[in-house]
Amino acid sequence: MSKLAGKALHELCVESGDVVSIYSMYDEQNEVDEKYFPANIFTGFGIKKLKFIQASVRKGLKNNVVILSHVNLLLVGYLIKLFSPKTKLVLMAHGIEVWKPFTGYKKYMLLKCDKILAVSKYTASVLMRLSQVPETKLQALNNCLDPFLQDLANKEKDAGLLKKYHLSKEDIVLMTVARLAARERYKGYDIVIESFQKLRETYPHLKYLIVGKYDEMEKDRLDKMIEKYQLKDQVIFAGFIPDAKLADHFNLADIYIMPSEKEGFGIVFIEAMYYNKPVIAGNKDGSTDALLGGKLGLLVNPKSTAEVMDAISKILTDKKQFLPDQKLLIDNFSYPVYKNKWKGILNNLTRLQPTVSVIIRQHE
Repeated sequence: MSKLAGKALHELCVESGDVVSIYSMYDEQNEVDEKYFPANIFTGFGIKKLKFIQASVRKGLKNNVVILSHVNLLLVGYLIKLFSPKTKLVLMAHGIEVWKPFTGYKKYMLLKCDKILAVSKYTASVLMRLSQVPETKLQALNNCLDPFLQDLANKEKDAGLLKKYHLSKEDIVLMTVARLAARERYKGYDIVIESFQKLRETYPHLKYLIVGKYDEMEKDRLDKMIEKYQLKDQVIFAGFIPDAKLADHFNLADIYIMPSEKEGFGIVFIEAMYYNKPVIAGNKDGSTDALLGGKLGLLVNPKSTAEVMDAISKILTDKKQFLPDQKLLIDNFSYPVYKNKWKGILNNLTRLQPTVSVIIRQHE
C-alpha cells in the first residue's frame, strides 16, 4: 500500500501547493512506477541502508510531517523527532509485524509517534493491549482498492487458463491467493483442503485453485495432505502469478476463500469483491474490517472445518444472495475514500500546510 499512500499524499500536496518527498530503502531509483507518483519526488537507495538512514533523517528534519511505512523504520523516525520535536511523526502499522509486545527502547520509540495508522481495528486493539499505546494515538486506516485494477465486467472465464489448469466450465472453483511458506501457516488453506474431503461428495465438480509462490517444504507438506485425502484432481497450485494476470485468475473463481488467523487487513478480499466474488474469511483478525464485520461476506472460525464447510455450502446453494454489495464496497474501500482519509489525517496533525516526507521500507 506504500505506493497508494504516496499517490494520495502527492495529489493532496499538489492540491494544497505543497510538496511530498518519498524515500525508499530497498527500491532502486529507476524502479518508481509513475502511474502513482512522479519520479522527481522519489529517491531509491537500492539497499544502501546507512545512506538511506542518513538522507532520511536530514530530509525529515526539514519537514513538518514524516510518515514511516513500516515499524522497522522507527529508529529513523526517533532520530528525526529527537532533533526536531515539533515534527509530526506518523507510523503505518500493517499487521503481524506489530502484533507483539514492544518493550524497552523499541516501545519508547513507538510511543514517540504522534499518530499510528493501524491497517485495521484489530491491529489497533492489539497495539493497545500488548504495547499500551494510548487510544488517542491510534487511528484505523484500511487499505483501499488500487484505482488501476483491471475491469473484468461480464468477461467470460479465460479459455487458456481453463485449459492450463485442466478446468471445465462445469467446475466450481474456490480460490485463495497467498504465499505458501512453512514459517507462515496462517492463511487457512489447510482447513479448506480438509473441507474438500466431505464437500466433494455433494459437489463433485468442486476445485480449489491456490495462487501464490510457495517454498518446497510447504509444498511437500501440502502434497502429502492432498494424497492422504485423495484430492489430487481437486487441488491446483498455480504458483506465482504476476499482477497483470491476477484479474483473469480472479475471474476463474466462483468463491474467494481465505479463513486466515493473522491477516492485518487482506487487500485480496476487497480485490475479490471488486471482481464480484462471494468471499469467506476468518473472524479472528483484520479480515473482519475488509468484510465490514460480515456485511460484505461470510466470516467463519478459521479453526472450524464445520463452519468453513457450511459457509461454502451456503454460497453454492444460493450464490446470488452472497454476491458483495458493490456500492458498499466502493463507499468504504475506493481510492477516493482512502485519499480523503489521508486529507483528514494531515489536517488533524497540523494546521499549517504540511511539507510531507514519506519514508518507505519496501520488503527485501
